[in-house]
Amino acid sequence: MKSWIILFCVVFSQVECIQDFPALDDIRTKTPSYRQADTVKELIRRLIGPRSSDFDVTVDPTIGVTNKDTFKLVNVGNRVLISGTTGVAAAWGFYYYLSQYCNCHVSWGGDQVSIPVQLPKLPSGGVTVTSNDRFRYYQNVCTVSYSFAWYNWTQWEREIDWMVLNGINFALAFNGQEAIWQRVYLKMGFTQAEIDDHFGGPAFLAWFRMGNLRGWGGPLPQSWHVQQVSLQHKILQRMRDFGMVPILPAFNGDVPNALTRLYPNAKVTHLSDWGGFNSTYCCTLLLDLNDPLFKTIGKAFLDEYIKEFGTDHVYNTDTFNEMSPPSGDPAYLSGAGKAVYNALTAADPRAVWVMQGWLFLGTGFWTAERVKAFVTAVPLGKMIILDLFSEVQPQYKRLQSYFGQPFIWCMLHNFGGTMSLYGSVNSVNTGPYFARSLANSTMIGTGLSMEGINQNYVMYEFMLENAWRSKPRNIINWVQNYSMRRYGSFDSDITYAWKKLMLSAYNCTDGERHHRQDAVTHRPRTRLSFNVWYDPKDVFIAWDHFIHAANKFQSSKLFKYDLVDLTRQSLNLLSISLYHSMIEAYNKKNFSLFLQSSESLLTLLLDLNDLLATDEHFLLGRWLESAKSLATNERERQLYEYNARNQITLWGPSGNILDYASKQWAGLVEGYYYPRWQKFVTELLHQWNDTFNEKQFNYDVFKYVEEPFTFSRSLYPTVPTGHQIDVATKLYKRYRPMATTELSSLFNHLAHTSDSWARLKEKLLYVKVSGMEFMLG
Repeated sequence: MKSWIILFCVVFSQVECIQDFPALDDIRTKTPSYRQADTVKELIRRLIGPRSSDFDVTVDPTIGVTNKDTFKLVNVGNRVLISGTTGVAAAWGFYYYLSQYCNCHVSWGGDQVSIPVQLPKLPSGGVTVTSNDRFRYYQNVCTVSYSFAWYNWTQWEREIDWMVLNGINFALAFNGQEAIWQRVYLKMGFTQAEIDDHFGGPAFLAWFRMGNLRGWGGPLPQSWHVQQVSLQHKILQRMRDFGMVPILPAFNGDVPNALTRLYPNAKVTHLSDWGGFNSTYCCTLLLDLNDPLFKTIGKAFLDEYIKEFGTDHVYNTDTFNEMSPPSGDPAYLSGAGKAVYNALTAADPRAVWVMQGWLFLGTGFWTAERVKAFVTAVPLGKMIILDLFSEVQPQYKRLQSYFGQPFIWCMLHNFGGTMSLYGSVNSVNTGPYFARSLANSTMIGTGLSMEGINQNYVMYEFMLENAWRSKPRNIINWVQNYSMRRYGSFDSDITYAWKKLMLSAYNCTDGERHHRQDAVTHRPRTRLSFNVWYDPKDVFIAWDHFIHAANKFQSSKLFKYDLVDLTRQSLNLLSISLYHSMIEAYNKKNFSLFLQSSESLLTLLLDLNDLLATDEHFLLGRWLESAKSLATNERERQLYEYNARNQITLWGPSGNILDYASKQWAGLVEGYYYPRWQKFVTELLHQWNDTFNEKQFNYDVFKYVEEPFTFSRSLYPTVPTGHQIDVATKLYKRYRPMATTELSSLFNHLAHTSDSWARLKEKLLYVKVSGMEFMLG
């Protein structure tokens, strides 16, 4: 048996070189302490019901150090008293007690809150925890579309509860902004038709707001504006009641094309095409940031927004997102940075600008000189930069801690809300501590900046703990405790399985942007390649141990969720092997092997659909029905359903960003992915003696499968069918022997198609990664 991978944590010296930023002192809650405490008590009642009487909560800003959050836990008789510097800190302290003392767990996939009858005792002097940094940030500007597009208040209430339980005190709050823009544009003289042509649809608002596209998925109904304004009031009220600081939207220069009708002398530029959209939706009009009209419009928007929603003096705007500025002259870029900041302060003299640092990645445009010109045009401390992809491609090192501007170390982790098992656990374990320890570091927080949620929860809980942990963890010990909290008890099989996963699928170190590792969700081609960085055998072994432990966890919803997820991943790996076998047979004209491999692949897809149908978290119907539930008439229902279907498939009118936001959901596998692969197999057979016409296939599969799916009104279940353990066990018995026989073939294919896999196989016995030393047995 392959020996364990043994990890040794290197203790980081916690010499803090963090600079202080008095300019950030305005960013603090204005909510009275008693109201924050009452809001936390209400949360506790929502989460644990009658057991909430075992806890008391107070909020006292004086119990901790300045500009950090502190909570204290003490026993008072048979109860626990939680004190926090803010409501967020108190809620955080409550969850700290639940997770660290009661073995409980709260996550996107569900809760395990079996609290002992007798509350566990704290140390005699109680427990005091202080945050490492000022802020714990949450969201990506894309999350509002990939995950929150159809959220109602019930879902938002749950999400905000989850935020504060995990200590998040700094989060985007973007709902309702199109309603405010509509008011501003109408006052300026735009027609309603011109505004409708500008706004994107509900599932694509993130990219409309960043200026990447216009009009796609629209127009927005007036009922949408009414709903979103009402929802935003509830979101902001609850965030503020907890003591959170919501980050509001601001102007980035993107304007309707009709601006030149009203202001013919305005200095504007059509940005380049983004995502291959045609002229109807692409090449948005950017008002030059140095044009005086920029400040006028920016101020008008914030004035109206603050009038409606109030303010906490923090605003996000991202100009030039995935677009190159009109000029690379440092003087121009400096002027652009000043213009954005001046537009903010014209409406709010205390404004702080939060920007995503994504634009600085992966492009030769943003040299250090240009970045410095752009960010230092804003007074130090009046701009906060989200180092968006710190765990894989950190920019704070290259850019000298953003030349003095404060930044937040973020784990991006996920693109499009896709669902493959993935993580860079070593980097997440050590990166924040390294960033804090740099000389003259300007790091002021940690954050989650994923594009989509509801996947790979283990990585998010691991990252969130960096907010209070004093040093990197022993990953082996941590994941054992994680599994105990998640399922409510210890089990050796489960511990072994999670160790295998954490040190394989969740231990990516190749520095690549990983997205999907499956054949299922790709449009079929004869030359697909897959980047799998780990030994697939480790996932299959983890699957063995989950199945072996299944009977013990029949009553655990979270275990069954994870079993479905792990079985899904195992079938995904087999889909790669079956795909390669099928293509190899086609290329060698081995008809019998082709029929066998193609039939096995298609059967696997249907079996995968049956598996996913057993758990509510993997149902297409829930996504579609939540979209339609926001409609007030049939026309809106059609529009919203089309938005929901298009985002997760074609992502554009002609497959512009095809399958970027793919989901492995029951209904989507059977109704979209399976027909694509079925058509592919059919066409390969039809062209058996000819060269496969891939261009014609792409046209046909779009016309007859993909586009029709986006316009379909077919209904899909919103409640599960079948039992997770029964179906997973049945599929395990069917496919696990295949995994054994296919492993050598799969390894060979991965070795040829994945640099990551090749590098993995060549690792030396001992490896050091960012302060972590581990041994490969």
